[in-house]
Amino acid sequence: MTWTGTSTAGPAVSIRSDWLRQGFPADAGAPTVVCFPHAGGSAGFFAPLAEALAPAVRVLAVQYPGRLDRRGEPPLEDLRELARRTAAAIAEDGPGIAPLAFFGHSMGSLVAYEAALLGERGLGHTPDVLFVSGGRTPGSSRVDPAVLRSDESLIETVLRLGGTSRALLESADLRELVMPALRADYRALRAYTAVPGTRIGCPIIALAGSDDPVANPVEVARWRDHTAGRFRFRVFPGDHFYLTPRLADVADAVRAGLGIS
Repeated sequence: MTWTGTSTAGPAVSIRSDWLRQGFPADAGAPTVVCFPHAGGSAGFFAPLAEALAPAVRVLAVQYPGRLDRRGEPPLEDLRELARRTAAAIAEDGPGIAPLAFFGHSMGSLVAYEAALLGERGLGHTPDVLFVSGGRTPGSSRVDPAVLRSDESLIETVLRLGGTSRALLESADLRELVMPALRADYRALRAYTAVPGTRIGCPIIALAGSDDPVANPVEVARWRDHTAGRFRFRVFPGDHFYLTPRLADVADAVRAGLGIS
């Protein structure tokens, strides 16, 4: 699956920003879901979900700097700056992306939430619904400083979440490619502090893996305190990366949240 910088959706608005990728065509007028990856993740993580939702839903995935085709750019260590630049990139697509939803997984939940807050302040598009998946809430997202003391500590933390092969991170060549972005993302998480009392106006749909060792269902359910709108909550069997084995169920949850069959 190749993600491009240009829309393949025919009449849909073309993508002008390096921050967004679309790999599957969508029907004219289809709702748009912008997907925000986890720490160390890339736009391609959402390719299976994009394929499952096409062509009824247009999926745009965020490509943070410092990875894959953006490896030559320095990764950002400020989560709000990630949100600000992503919100600006989404705004480049203009009014042709309504209805609009954000979908953030793990760290991406916080980036998506901050981008939604920016939209409500007139600094980007306001989503009609925010999906948060496997993400801790803004008030409890701090990273243990021990995780960042060495690459080995960081790698063990990532492996505990599942979804990443130990062989991948034990390869010197691959580690050299992966670690700069991973370090930056965890530093961004470590530095992030929520503004007390902030809530978004749009509904939040929270999704969790039943056996997630970091964002357990009890924690993910607390996202209800961060919206002034409707709140829905679903738990799927699996760990932090439950999305992979439960792809069909997650796609159904997105369709239901968007009000389409």
